[in-house]
Amino acid sequence: MAAVIKKVGVIGAGQMGNGIAHVAALAGFDVVLNDVSADRLKSGMATINGNLARQVSKKAVTEDDKAKAVARIKLAEKLDDLADCDLVIETAVEKEEVKRKIFHELCAILKPEAIVASDTSSISITRLAAATDRPERFIGIHFMNPVPLMELVELIRGIATDDATFDASKEFVAKLGKQVAVSEDFPAFIVNRILLPMINEAIYTLYEGVGNVEAIDAAMKLGAHHPMGPLELADFIGLDTCLSIMQVLHEGLADSKYRPCPLLVKYVEAGWLGRKTQRGFYDYRGAKPVPTR
Repeated sequence: MAAVIKKVGVIGAGQMGNGIAHVAALAGFDVVLNDVSADRLKSGMATINGNLARQVSKKAVTEDDKAKAVARIKLAEKLDDLADCDLVIETAVEKEEVKRKIFHELCAILKPEAIVASDTSSISITRLAAATDRPERFIGIHFMNPVPLMELVELIRGIATDDATFDASKEFVAKLGKQVAVSEDFPAFIVNRILLPMINEAIYTLYEGVGNVEAIDAAMKLGAHHPMGPLELADFIGLDTCLSIMQVLHEGLADSKYRPCPLLVKYVEAGWLGRKTQRGFYDYRGAKPVPTR
């Protein structure tokens, strides 16, 4: 039998974490949003309020729905506050050592029957599960960004994930109003296995001088009807995240076609990570984004 999920913990109040907290609270789940930074918790809650207000203005939800969702979210700076959660979803930075450390500390305080999930966009679920005391109750639940708008969630089983965990996770995703795509536990899963090499190739196209930033983005928007150009999308995702995923693909599949573009590496080394740092392939510090190359 699938476990019953009523209370959800979310580790990390950034872009993905506050988005997951938003949709879970709106779907009727009690949510504990955790982060080590009080400022990030405050900022994450402000984002949730703003996004809910936008949904109200578009008549997607009511003012009452918004108020009830906000009331269901509890902010927590300590992992101990997640102790009675039925499901905890980790959304930390895309670095395996960081995630493994979180899971080691988390499992020490969680009730034995709790499910632990990672929102990782590329890292092996089997390897992450091995850092816990409950690999059979560990699963990948990969949301798309921005979480409130994107319909898809990838579910990824590790080698030890049991049927009850998979079924409970699938039911949880359905209650959020999302569609499930089940992926095998291969590097970057489905969406990023396809999407990130395209973005990396766009960066190579820029690196080799085939086109400039505006030409490359316009070509894919107007020529392939993509809603965002690949370089604009890379800035939105975060260039550090793009690089991490390409490194996972390159190392995990041992194929030179996944080699991260040197220009992507250079931008990350410069700290130009996209929208979150105000500079990436575009400079966002003015009234209008301006290409940086």
